[in-house]
Amino acid sequence: MAIFPKFSLFLVLLRLVLCGAEDYLIACGSTTPITFENRPFVSDSGRKSFSLSATSSETLQDQNSASNSSSLYRSARVFAKRSSYKFSNVTNGTNIVRLHFAPFPSRGYSLSSADFTVSALGFTLLQGMSRSGVSGVVIKEFIIPISSNQFDLTFRPSSASFAFVNAIEVFLAPPELIADVGRLLTPGDSYNGLKKQVLETVYRIDVGGSTPPSSDPLRRTWVSDEDYLQTKSNAKRVAFSGPIKYPPGGATRFIAPDNVYRTAQELLISNSTLSPNFNITWGFAVRPHSRYLIRFHFCDIISHALHELYFNVYVDGDAAYRDLDLSSLALLQLAAPYYADVVADAQNTGVLRVSIGPSSSSDSEKMNAILNGLEIMEMKGELDSKTPGNSKKNLGVLIGSIVGGFALICFLVVALWVVSKCRKRKTKRQPEAKESVAWSPLPVYAGSSYSKFTDKTSASPGHNLNFGLKIPFAEIQAGTNNFDEAFLIGTGGFGNVYKGVLNDGTKIAVKRGTPGSRQGLSEFMTEITVLSKIRHRHLVSLIGYCEEQSEMILVYEFMEKGSLKAHLYGSNLESLSWKQRLEICVGAARGLHYLHTGSAQGIIHRDVKSANILLDENYLAKVADFGLSRSVSQLDQTHVSTNVKGSFGYLDPEYFRRQHLTDKSDVYSFGVVLFEVLCARPALDPALPREQVSLAEWAMHWQKKGMLDQIVDPKITGTINSNSLRKFGETAEKCLAEYGVDRPTMGDVLWNLEYTLQLQETAMHREPFEDSTTSASDSVSLPSVPRTPSSVTRIVKDDLLVKSSESSDISSASGVFSQLMTNEGR
Repeated sequence: MAIFPKFSLFLVLLRLVLCGAEDYLIACGSTTPITFENRPFVSDSGRKSFSLSATSSETLQDQNSASNSSSLYRSARVFAKRSSYKFSNVTNGTNIVRLHFAPFPSRGYSLSSADFTVSALGFTLLQGMSRSGVSGVVIKEFIIPISSNQFDLTFRPSSASFAFVNAIEVFLAPPELIADVGRLLTPGDSYNGLKKQVLETVYRIDVGGSTPPSSDPLRRTWVSDEDYLQTKSNAKRVAFSGPIKYPPGGATRFIAPDNVYRTAQELLISNSTLSPNFNITWGFAVRPHSRYLIRFHFCDIISHALHELYFNVYVDGDAAYRDLDLSSLALLQLAAPYYADVVADAQNTGVLRVSIGPSSSSDSEKMNAILNGLEIMEMKGELDSKTPGNSKKNLGVLIGSIVGGFALICFLVVALWVVSKCRKRKTKRQPEAKESVAWSPLPVYAGSSYSKFTDKTSASPGHNLNFGLKIPFAEIQAGTNNFDEAFLIGTGGFGNVYKGVLNDGTKIAVKRGTPGSRQGLSEFMTEITVLSKIRHRHLVSLIGYCEEQSEMILVYEFMEKGSLKAHLYGSNLESLSWKQRLEICVGAARGLHYLHTGSAQGIIHRDVKSANILLDENYLAKVADFGLSRSVSQLDQTHVSTNVKGSFGYLDPEYFRRQHLTDKSDVYSFGVVLFEVLCARPALDPALPREQVSLAEWAMHWQKKGMLDQIVDPKITGTINSNSLRKFGETAEKCLAEYGVDRPTMGDVLWNLEYTLQLQETAMHREPFEDSTTSASDSVSLPSVPRTPSSVTRIVKDDLLVKSSESSDISSASGVFSQLMTNEGR
């Protein structure tokens, strides 16, 4: 553990050398430097890089020779009037500011009764210090984003009182300490802008243990959870002595030290206590109605295998996370830390309760829950980097008040006009609306009360929907025999899927939204918006939709052969040959490549998996299910910051860590599908041994050993040309690169799969420049396959290669034959 203080000192020195800025450790009121916990604190007298603006201040010394206090707490500076510490060379970025208060007996001052406030950058950090109950040593910690080298800490005594401070720390925090995005508990959306927030650390809890500052690289104190545990009879302390693993891009020791992750509380479960309401609860006194950032620290130190532990997390009885699977979140590792930030408003009771409990998704014999650490930080407000001072902030408040008042007057005038109009219209008889009890209606007009449930990046529904695709509910009802169970062909997150026939004889698949589904509403809108604008041979076509009677129904072309997944495993459907599998992969790659490049705004599917690749009567592959899709312009230059969505086992780890979505996230998921096609097994299978649970991880192990043939689906063993298999494995491996920048585009993936198919059909080995082991004598000559330059955007429509245009409608474009039309390769 001694490495942490040394490493922290190294970072301080590095910043001094590279940035020229400083960290400040100040012993207030002391006349000499002081070493405290192996750190040098300087006197606040005779300083250069900071100054004290004080018209009336004194230094106090604790004269009690029998005092056991540290030397840092035996001196203090006292202010009779408003005074400030001015720091002139602060490092820009997220800084940690700590204020130390330790009242000691002194002539003329009763430090424990001091009443004052402390402010910085226009925010009140502390208010009414005497009401905080200063006794013993009190350390107040704040996390403050500083965008200017100038930083002031102002102490303001209340009337007839004074202010004091024993020590001050101001130092740059590691950049990963505060992520910009957290989960907003109500209404369950994400909270953006945490990096701009001024935060006060109220509680820092080492659940199941206690960690002293000497074990923390940032010198934080982690206290035991014993005093806050409200359900002690439900909790069992657990400790772990093995190594703690830190996956790339995840939690680091600056988020929390090893000691925090080595201890935890887990459920103490017996057969008599097991129930859905069984949980562990902690309670914390907080300021009513204030907003708090709650950071949960998890580390699965109790499981013996991956995907064994699923549990729920609650804040004040509301679910923050359900079915939390730590092994998936920690990149398929046990004893690997993971932290989650939740933003919640404190209730008027003044008590914030945090709970963990078992998930219904768990095996009844393995139900459990775990918590390793907890931090609760009060959010003081968001800092505007352009207004570092009080005066500008007050000016903004004044302007805002004037504008707000004027807007209120305009609103009242408009409201009175609307009310008068509505009263006049009531004289006309209106048709009676049908009652809808459980279904969430589709918003048709801008400004609908339901618009808060839609994707904020989308325009209003009235502008997005293609009303020419509307199909009467009566026709859909008749075509599915009133949604007869005999017509049911599948069930998904959106709702049930039925087969049916329209009046003109068209076979259809009908996806009917689940009643009351807010998520379903968002997916419904996205599917219509995306699929009404694009058409491609390898994308499932949207025939129409229905939103009558508060229904959410999507109507697609019927795919006779079902999903690729069903043909690979989990059903009695006919198995696919290696050639068929390659053709399906090529078709799906064409569809995804078109999505990424086939319109002015590229489309990211976000849920690529074998279940979403459907097959028609001729086994032609079509990509389906666009409910999670997102549009992004200039895909090569930017990304979308978004909540992580997708399917476990296919999820891009970089997207999960950074919440930055790019087209390379689809490429990663498609790489998993490729191995799924080769091995005919699920992307995740918890029933298998630990090293085989994740298909991507297991297949990559064999690929890197050059032994991919050992895990091929037994049904096609011996039918695959060795060079075709080698090229296929290399393509999948590139798709699964850890970082998106190292992955190929879908256009590149498509080209490689086409080549893989050609190698299979003609038994052609690789060209010598691609495979030095290839013998020229056993190669079969084929026409060269020209590779389209990467600078040219390609769109594959049917079997044509055409140039991209601003419109996704490419039927009129002049096409040229692509390598796909090479007869020998088909």
